[in-house]
Formats: sequence, structure tokens, C-alpha cells
Amino acid sequence: MAVNYAIKYSDKVAERFAKSSVTAGAFNEDVKFDGANTVRVYSVDTAPLNNYSRSSTSRYGTPVELGDSVQSFTLANDKSFTYTIDKGNDNDQMNVKAAAKTLKREIDEVISPYLDKYRLGAWAHQAGQYASLGTMNSSSVVESVTAATAALDNKLVPEDGRTLFVTADNYRLIRLNPDFVGCEKLGEKALGKGVVGELDGMRVIKCPEGWLPTGVEFLITHKSSVIAPTKLRDYKIHSDPPGINGNLVEGRIIHDAYVLASRADGVYAGLNSAYYTAAPTATNVSANHAVKLNTSTNGSTIYYTLDGTDPRFNPNKLTYASEVNYSAWATGTVLTAAAKGGQGYWSGLTTFTV
Repeated sequence: MAVNYAIKYSDKVAERFAKSSVTAGAFNEDVKFDGANTVRVYSVDTAPLNNYSRSSTSRYGTPVELGDSVQSFTLANDKSFTYTIDKGNDNDQMNVKAAAKTLKREIDEVISPYLDKYRLGAWAHQAGQYASLGTMNSSSVVESVTAATAALDNKLVPEDGRTLFVTADNYRLIRLNPDFVGCEKLGEKALGKGVVGELDGMRVIKCPEGWLPTGVEFLITHKSSVIAPTKLRDYKIHSDPPGINGNLVEGRIIHDAYVLASRADGVYAGLNSAYYTAAPTATNVSANHAVKLNTSTNGSTIYYTLDGTDPRFNPNKLTYASEVNYSAWATGTVLTAAAKGGQGYWSGLTTFTV
């Protein structure tokens, strides 16, 4: 005779692991998108110093109109989700799919990780400073980070407000270095969410595998340099809407992430050497009254501007194809060039002045 054993489902849900946002609080919120999808931000130029003349009619020098540059930001990501919870199914499953709890689960496990990965990727691909890194070990990773902070110091980036995002593997290597100050050694220093310690004056945030973009060993951002606007974050639970006996859950988020061009030097990405793009060189071909640009990174494209703006952030930048003739340029014209590698990471800047 067969014996049919009873089967019982628990009314407890085995929740999956989730991680709090690692980018929350790491960006500034000065750029507002209320009532608009595109915002333009001015960056005002400065004037050069002149030698004061005590006898000239223009003793301070020849005045010129102060210039400026404009960076446009357009929110390009409009994401949504939706699902239903049938009332009959919910009753037959001991009400384990309570709408409010499922919405929180969606935010924790889907929305938050998506935003973190997107922001880190956008900031890394728009960084103002890059470094090519070799094999990582406990000494080299710390040396690379301290070299990065020196580079930030040389660009006058404020020390307060820096955040170091590092892969879990490299965090493990950092932990093996005695120069690292971990949580247990911070004493009474306040730790924010996700902060696992301090290195070279920066709070350290450990990122799970795949959260930093491919090729990035670590990323340093200054809060004033990066923005992550969210114009709309709307979540709704509809009870018994037409055609559905139960709950309809919907969510929508309009967002993006950027680096401010005028403060791009406050973002530094340490790249695996295979993903690094070398800055172009500028050679004066005086016989042809032309400048020749070249980069040692295969598969990269060189872009340049002639108005003093950073080609990495100028949508009207020019693509370099061959020698650029400068015979008609005004004296003092500055060509600014950068290369973009096949992996999407920019090089540093190179300038040529007539």
C-alpha cells in the first residue's frame, strides 16, 4: 500500500541577499532637473596675468571678453517594471507575496544594484585621470592608490569628500597591507553605509564583482565632481485595478550619471593595463604648417577641439584623420586632443599651441 506524505509550505520567505547602495551619498545634488530633461551648466574662464605697464595707455593689458563653456546633461535612461499578485494565488500561498514587501525586494535587489553599476560605469568612463596598472598585490594596490591621491592633490582636488571604490579582490589585497586602516582601527570615526575603512584619507567602499566596469581595478571620485540625477522615482501599488483581482505593482525611474567637465580631475580610474588608452602625442610638422597627432594604443580614435574645451566632454569635438593645417589659425590658438580606446575609456589630454 502506498503512503502519501503530507507536504507543507512555510509562511516564511527565504529572502535572497541584498546590498545597500554603494554610491548613495558619493555625489553632489546641485544640478537640478525639476521640470526639465536637459540642464546646461556654465563653466566660466579666467583671465591670464599680464605685466603691468606704468606708462602704457592700457596699463593692465588689453581687455578681452571673459569666455565660458557649457556642458549639457540630458537624462537618457527611463526604466520601469511591473508585475501582478493575483489575490487567489496569494491566498493559496499563505499571503507570502505581500505587495509592500515585494516592492521593497524589487528596489533592494534590482533597482539599487542597477543604479550603482550604472553610476560607477558612467563615472569611470568619464574620468578626468586614468592610470595603467600592472599585476595587483598587497603592496602595488596600495602604492597605486596613494599615487592616485597624489595626482588628485596635484590637481588641487580637495581632500575632504573623496571616496575610493575598490573591487572585492583588491580590497582583500589592501587588507593584507599594514598601511590600511580597517573598521576596527577607526576608533570613534563615523562610518557611512558600505564604508569598510579608510585609506590615504579616503573612505573605502568595497564593490561586489561586476559592479565596477570591466577593466577598472579601483575608482576614486570627489563628491563635487560627479552627479547622479534622478528626475523621477515613482513606485505604485494598485489594489484591484480594472481587470485584475489583486495587486498591480508598477515602478518607474528616470535617471543618469555624469562627471562635471570643469571638475573631471576629481575622478581617477585605475585601469588594468589592457584597458588603458595612452594620451596622443602632438608633433609640429613645420614644413607643412600642420600638427600631427598619434597614439600608441591600437584601436583608439583621437578627438580634438580648437576652442580650449575638453574634447572628452564637447559634443562638437572633431575627429582626427590626418595632419591638421594650422596656417590660418590665430596666434595662441590651442588644439586640445584626447584618445578614446576601443574599451570606451579616454586618455589624458594633450595640447598644441600655435
